[in-house]
Amino acid sequence: MSDNRKKNVALVLSSGGPRGYAHVGAIKELLARGYRITSIAGTSMGALVGGIFATGHLDEMEEWSRKLTRAEVLRLSDVALSASHIIKGEKVMSALKRLAPDCDIETLPIPYCAIATDLLHSEEIVFRSGSLYGAIRASIAIPTYFAPVRKPGMLLVDGGLTNPLPLNRVERHKGDLLVSVNVSAPNDPAITQARRRLHACRTSAFPPIVKRMVQKRSAINYLTLINRSIGTQIQHNAAMALQLTPPDVSLNMPKNMFEGLDYHDAGRIIDMGQDLMRQTLDAYEKSR
Repeated sequence: MSDNRKKNVALVLSSGGPRGYAHVGAIKELLARGYRITSIAGTSMGALVGGIFATGHLDEMEEWSRKLTRAEVLRLSDVALSASHIIKGEKVMSALKRLAPDCDIETLPIPYCAIATDLLHSEEIVFRSGSLYGAIRASIAIPTYFAPVRKPGMLLVDGGLTNPLPLNRVERHKGDLLVSVNVSAPNDPAITQARRRLHACRTSAFPPIVKRMVQKRSAINYLTLINRSIGTQIQHNAAMALQLTPPDVSLNMPKNMFEGLDYHDAGRIIDMGQDLMRQTLDAYEKSR
């Protein structure tokens, strides 16, 4: 890649809950190999990581994330007594603002956009201006979990419902490589089988009454049903986005590689993201 333009990257980061920490590792690997990220678009956790990167505070976010424990994640979960959501989301936003102060998107050093969904009109909303954290907060508002963001004539929730991998929204210049990081790729059957074997091994010695309790806790309820429905929709929409706007470089992490509440496992997810991006770039550069 002697042409310097081939090192310029228009980066697209998907939604995916805690798997979105992989975006941090992916960005680290891109930068370590001399790629320049010249624009960025993200949805949900992708919007969060991409926005923090655009402010120049990704290192601070990584350091903070790696220190998160289960107890700290619970402390940041400001439970709401509401019929529409479980978490207010104010504590985690305050924590992020201590890492990187809020700013207007249009003042960022690179073009950036975040995707949210307006439930009132069933449409995608693209933030390219205004408060960075206002855009991020709307983009990460997972239905039933985080409180939706109310704006005049709009009820904003997670952008993953309409555009989980916004390849068609990132600003791209001639010669830029289009690079996507999709952390909601199809499940890996080997991972599913390994988890089942591990679960069976752990519960094999349990008394019958304990086994029934474990089964009851694992049973489908309205929250898990909604979560799995949204996850399936995001998975299929991301696959469609890849077909409609094929990237030059595509990193795909299976959705079942990490669980939906693994926010305390940031360090391992970041490292996995960097390793997967290393493998992805090795394959891409070898093919050139």
